[in-house]
Amino acid sequence: MFDGIREDFPALRQLINGKPLVYLDNAASAQKPRAVLDAMRKFYENDYANIHRGVHELSVRATEAYEDARGKVARFINAASENEIVFTKGATESINLVAAAWGRSFLKEGDEVVITALEHHANIVPWHLLRGQTGLALRVVPVTPEGDVRLEDIEKAVTPRTRLVSVAHVSNALGTILPVREIVNIAHEKGALALIDGSQAISHMPVNVQDIGADFYVFSGHKLYGPTGIGVLYGRREVLDSMPPYQGGGDMIETVSFEKTAFREPPFRFEAGTPPIAEAVGLGAAIDYVSAIGMKNIALHEQELLQTATERLTTVEGLRIIGTAPNKAAVISFVMDCAHPHDIGTVLDSEGVAVRAGHHCAQPLMEAMGLAATARASFGLYSTAQDVEALITGLKKVKEIFG
Repeated sequence: MFDGIREDFPALRQLINGKPLVYLDNAASAQKPRAVLDAMRKFYENDYANIHRGVHELSVRATEAYEDARGKVARFINAASENEIVFTKGATESINLVAAAWGRSFLKEGDEVVITALEHHANIVPWHLLRGQTGLALRVVPVTPEGDVRLEDIEKAVTPRTRLVSVAHVSNALGTILPVREIVNIAHEKGALALIDGSQAISHMPVNVQDIGADFYVFSGHKLYGPTGIGVLYGRREVLDSMPPYQGGGDMIETVSFEKTAFREPPFRFEAGTPPIAEAVGLGAAIDYVSAIGMKNIALHEQELLQTATERLTTVEGLRIIGTAPNKAAVISFVMDCAHPHDIGTVLDSEGVAVRAGHHCAQPLMEAMGLAATARASFGLYSTAQDVEALITGLKKVKEIFG
């Protein structure tokens, strides 16, 4: 099924430093299939106009395309209603929207937000900002030496003062998959809401928000083989109904006078101004693309690659994998005793292999693991066993140069 998949991705046909591109930086952002590029070009060439406001044909077409994308997202994650899907510019804005609109309304001094030590900065900094405004307390669940999070530690951290538990579905730095359904249950048992950052999960596995039970679930389009500039906030309808707008402007209002404003129902209440219309179309095309392949098939393919890559990396002398939780997505962080991660990344790039090197916007996690940085290889649906071998060849060159 995955034979020939690479041909759908124009960027993968190029040479880097004279070598075929091996793209292993999918946790940062994925490449785009021709279907997404064609859908966005067609929209711009034939159907582009602003939405929701025009009676002319192009505006009608654009509105239909935008709202059709909302419906595709709702079905893709099994939301109960399209009205539970808010389009944002990315997962980061989605979390900030929750912090600003829900947090400012419902959190007060002494209330608690629980996160884990493996969170991306996007699920840390907004709560720091809100803490400065409300006086909330931020409680952090520790990470194990293997890069895992124990449910018993979640249970200890969640108290009667907890109002929100906000955790990653999958660690962007280590690939650890958290037991989000159980975490949501713990939050709800204590009367708290739950937010799941699905940025890394959405491209690796099927996601069913009703089965997970979260009150909020967020992700970005660009990691799901879609364009940048588009993200999703799923929110349970009754929770969204309770929240004031995040921003004010056009299209999110029922009426405006100089005395007062009446706001539209969700999701439109949270989509002020001209939204990322073409980007929503591109996200819809990306969802069509991965759905045709099947998320279960993608998950199986990537798990096979993860197993192969893990086994092959253990043959590289002086290499240590960081993050060895038993339940992982296709993300591998590692260090070598002979070279800094940035040097590893530079040498690999000379071989046409693209990996990430640094703290991965997870500095507290790196500190907890006793490191400043790692190199990270992250796989996608177009990754192959040959890519793994190219990575191993490049790492052996690192050993030759620095070892």
